[in-house]
Amino acid sequence: MRTRDVKVDKEARMTKSAAARPMRRRKDVDPFPPFPRRFAPEGLNAGSKHDLDLLFMDLEDRPLPDPTALERWLQDWSELASIIAEEESRRYIAHTCHTDDAEVERTYLEFQNSIVPFVKPRWQHLKQKYAASPHRTALDPGRYRVFDRAVVAEIELYREDNVPLETRDAELVVQWQKISGAMTVLFEGEERTPPQLMRVLDETDRRRREGAWRAMAERRLKDREAIDAIYDEMVKNRDRRARNAGFGNFRDYAFKEKGRFDYTPDDCRRFHDAVAEHVVPVLRRLHDERRKKLKVEVLRPWDLAVDPDGAPPLRPFAKAEELVRGVGEIFRRIDPALFRIFDGVRNLGNLDLESRKGKAPGGYQCTLDAQRVPFIFMNAAGLQRDVITLLHEGGHAFHAVFARNDPLLMYRGSPTEFAEVASMGMEALGIGHLEAFYPKAEAARARRTWFEEIFRIFPWIATIDAFQHEVYLRPEASAADRRAMWMAQRARFKGGDDWSGLEEAHASQWHAQPHPFSVPFYYIEYAIAQIGALQVWRNARKDRRRALERYRSALSLGGSRPLPELFKAAGGKFGLDERTLRPLIKAVAAEL
Repeated sequence: MRTRDVKVDKEARMTKSAAARPMRRRKDVDPFPPFPRRFAPEGLNAGSKHDLDLLFMDLEDRPLPDPTALERWLQDWSELASIIAEEESRRYIAHTCHTDDAEVERTYLEFQNSIVPFVKPRWQHLKQKYAASPHRTALDPGRYRVFDRAVVAEIELYREDNVPLETRDAELVVQWQKISGAMTVLFEGEERTPPQLMRVLDETDRRRREGAWRAMAERRLKDREAIDAIYDEMVKNRDRRARNAGFGNFRDYAFKEKGRFDYTPDDCRRFHDAVAEHVVPVLRRLHDERRKKLKVEVLRPWDLAVDPDGAPPLRPFAKAEELVRGVGEIFRRIDPALFRIFDGVRNLGNLDLESRKGKAPGGYQCTLDAQRVPFIFMNAAGLQRDVITLLHEGGHAFHAVFARNDPLLMYRGSPTEFAEVASMGMEALGIGHLEAFYPKAEAARARRTWFEEIFRIFPWIATIDAFQHEVYLRPEASAADRRAMWMAQRARFKGGDDWSGLEEAHASQWHAQPHPFSVPFYYIEYAIAQIGALQVWRNARKDRRRALERYRSALSLGGSRPLPELFKAAGGKFGLDERTLRPLIKAVAAEL
């Protein structure tokens, strides 16, 4: 059973003090009724080995005379796992919100260096006890088959020698986050974070866009050697973990570790091929149209976000409160029940949305598993993409809430491939209501931007995924070798943008992507999920109410079904092949 479900795609609001105290609830609004503990005491200190040891011993020593006792034991195990996961998540949230706070960092690393290595072998003992139980086969197979196959796979993967390697990996991620979180750029006399500077890239002044882009690229290059050194150690460390577990490379180990039971590396390669054949040509045509509209000889990296017709930048909001208000209105228009959940998250103070110095890059939704409530973190800078990001993370939050009643922690989440259908599906359902931020014409322009992004994101995901396949099949490669690998993939999947004279920045472009560092091989899931989300969108064009019903019903299943069944419940088909992708690409191209 996994002890943590923290995704890279998350967003949130938590102060240092809030990370360490129980959340306050408004008496008049509570869409998250509490779940009283049945096993662990309310005052349990999840950062204390002594307190945890007593509960682990209970689980390890408890007799399991029949299937009913085994099922209750699984629920108690899940309760303890939820408490420990929430403690880790709170410390993670505090760290990502304040990467420049030494005490917050110390507290987070203390958990990683002390509690995580302490609990991992104990989880392993519990998995082995479950697998050895003669009553395991008497449990309802429809209910427990997904849980059972995951536990068996985790037993097969576990090696005690890997625990310190996993701890070291977490330390390296913190080092990367500190470097990234500390990045600021002095632009036009003002210190700005890279997310804040992104606002300039959709302005009509081409010279100013170029200046902002170059300032960010030059700043990243200053840390290139340090980041390359961190990644080099990550790759070698991960390769050792794989070999300790009997695998020839980390890629194959990662597929099993991530529970990829329903697709293989070959399926990913087929996806790469389909994208190169059916998506990249459309992207290049769109880029050529953009170049002609902008009346430029070549399309440069700083020409990709500006409106090609010369319209001023889309500025949906100025402050985070306006972002929250507008996205809340979109949720209300889709379904008032969604608005009540989102408003409940806001009332808990579980939104940290604005970019600032000392904050980790990216965005994510994180479930606080013991209380079963969502937390959203992002780096908003007043851009249209921030609206989409909050819709996206809101989808994750709704997923967590719809599945919160399941007593098994594992089933309150789902494989990322479907978790991202929840988030991307919410984007697809929400883009029809962008008038909450814009007049009609600007809302239409923002919608077109969303559809165009699909032709950018599929090739980008294919690039990141194919790059990681090559990296982990050649763990001995140098930083220079990895730059060459990256450029080879970029040549295959790149649009029509010209990087002449920017070769150094281009070769290290992937440094700005969090996934290779903090969650290796976690990115193809976004492509699989986008395929699912586009099917939700296509269904909604025919019957909006029915599509929403199926979407919500599928989310309520959490992770209790295999991926093909979850996709089917949402009204779609699971697949990475050309036959699945091509009709969706045709539909989006027609929409454009």
